Amino acid sequence: METLRKVLRAGVVSWQATKTWKASTDPDFANKMHRILALYDRPPLDGRVICADEFGPLNLQPRPGRSWFGIGHPARQRATYSRHGGVRHLFGGLDLASGQMFYRIRDHKRWQEFLDFLRQLRRRFPHSRLYVICDNFGPHKKAEVRSWCAAHEVELVYTPTNASWLNWIECEFTALRYFALDGTDHRSHTEQDHALGDYIRWRNQKAMPKRHFAVHSKIRRQDYLPNVA
Repeated sequence: METLRKVLRAGVVSWQATKTWKASTDPDFANKMHRILALYDRPPLDGRVICADEFGPLNLQPRPGRSWFGIGHPARQRATYSRHGGVRHLFGGLDLASGQMFYRIRDHKRWQEFLDFLRQLRRRFPHSRLYVICDNFGPHKKAEVRSWCAAHEVELVYTPTNASWLNWIECEFTALRYFALDGTDHRSHTEQDHALGDYIRWRNQKAMPKRHFAVHSKIRRQDYLPNVA
């Protein structure tokens, strides 16, 4: 085994999980990516960069997770559940200047709810132009949403198709799921909403400005295309 370990180490080989990758077919991929990276690297002096997206659906179900327990006494979750209480959706915004997250939880994720969330961000930052990075979800491109944005100094900056990983809030959602939902079995939406809110408030107390996105990643190469990821 020691010989095998040395051979693998010399060959820079390690045990890793296989993951899937969905390449972007957006013909304007490079321009959209560089536009977003420019906003991350050099935030405009006339405004704030906000990464926005929906998190969910939030239904009531037992969720697997990991935690510390006495040896031989792991936590157990019920294996089956009935779908009751419907689903909810969290609208999240990550302010890169402060590193803080803002959120609202709603029963639907239509353009009306998205526009309401944008209005909330506009009220929070009344004197700055907003650059809102979001994906290509239909409600984000609704005519009523775009008209309101044009009239209120809000610029929607869309990620390339199938490239939501360019939205910085995605990694924050990973942490949100890990710390607030994994290993839980909330019996009501009120209980689940409190868990999500408690985590976001805790992280906001320790928030730092968000800088240095994917500094050493291959996406920083001038000739990068998504099908070589």
